[in-house]
Amino acid sequence: MAQVEGRGLLRWAGGIMVGLGVGHLSLLAVMAWDDIGVWVEKGLWAAVPLGPADGPAEPALQNAVTFWAGPGSFSVPLVLLGCLVWHLAGRGAAVPAWVGWGLAAWCVLGGILLVPSPFVLGAVAGALVVLAARRRAAAPGSSAAPGGSAAAGADPVR
Repeated sequence: MAQVEGRGLLRWAGGIMVGLGVGHLSLLAVMAWDDIGVWVEKGLWAAVPLGPADGPAEPALQNAVTFWAGPGSFSVPLVLLGCLVWHLAGRGAAVPAWVGWGLAAWCVLGGILLVPSPFVLGAVAGALVVLAARRRAAAPGSSAAPGGSAAAGADPVR
């Protein structure tokens, strides 16, 4: 059946993305627990100011680093993308190959800039999305466009 072609690959890709995002946020919570505690003490509203710091520069820099490494990082969108890919796989819907290529390119670049790191796992997830799209496009009875952006019988609205 062409509609379920690549479902397992997409589930693996979604799981890897969710695992990377949640792992990143969990690791940050453990490593920067004191900084996060300060946010709660001050009140979450404007806990990370955009303007120059009133006090010493180092604590303000650490505060900004904690924000950009946590809730301001790509880990939250990565979790959301992983959940979306998992959901679409469960419905038998197609995930376009360009999503996989974009994720793989971002993760390869990140892995080159930050060695060693788990970025390579994100590249694996991207490759799985591309492979699933290619399998779907090559499946008998598939009307998928080049790049795996559509699937026979898939309803993009539901």
